[in-house]
Amino acid sequence: MNAALSEAPDLLAAITAAARRITEVRRATVSEALLERKAFVRARDSRRFAAALRDSPSPRVIAECKRRSPSKGILRAVYDAPLHARAYADVGAAAISVLTEPTFFDGALEHLEAVRAAVDVPILRKDFIVTRYQLLEAAAAGADAALLIVAALSDDDLATLIRDAEALGLAALVEAHDRVEAQRALDAGATIVGVNSRNLRTLAVDPAVHAGIIAALPPSIIAVAESGLQTSADLQRLETAGYKAFLVGERLITEADPGLALRRLRGAGK
Repeated sequence: MNAALSEAPDLLAAITAAARRITEVRRATVSEALLERKAFVRARDSRRFAAALRDSPSPRVIAECKRRSPSKGILRAVYDAPLHARAYADVGAAAISVLTEPTFFDGALEHLEAVRAAVDVPILRKDFIVTRYQLLEAAAAGADAALLIVAALSDDDLATLIRDAEALGLAALVEAHDRVEAQRALDAGATIVGVNSRNLRTLAVDPAVHAGIIAALPPSIIAVAESGLQTSADLQRLETAGYKAFLVGERLITEADPGLALRRLRGAGK
């Protein structure tokens, strides 16, 4: 087992274990062969997500639909993923992230399918993906990209899942939390690297993580800053440092009007 994987924090281990169990339950209901057919019918161009993060009007925000988090509990009592997604798209979100993990985040694949029906911007499946079956689910549900967390995967599994995603028409947003994980992401073939400033052990956010990792990423990599982003000044500062895009969830979804919150965060008015 990879050393980084063996030292994964307990919360991450619990969530990934739950993801494996839930995936096996779903596999018993929907065969991999059936999902394969659905995935290839709905296959998308994996370059679409990357292009949105590189070429959309700045600042480029991946706006997140998320009902609950382990650190904050219920974020939004009345949660309507497609409604929130349309609001985000209307004010210039480069992409939409949809939490689909059910146990810790109250997510569901059905939320992603509903968002796909509501908007045309690229969609990221945000989950704890550890198997190709989950990538097939993402593609079949209409996603353009899937999250892969370095700390949850061995080096071999990470590289394999990146290749599997590409073959299914999905981009891989590969998430790192320190320089060691960032290098593992690069070695595995990642071209889009998310830098998450939230410590998976303590759930505390350290904004210094963003500055510490961006210097280790080649200019050709699409770097995405995650967590701890509160103001348009935060986005401007990190964009100057080299980040191409920003994944923002709790900051938006907890507001009375998430779309207006995104508009303000992008510096587009009061």
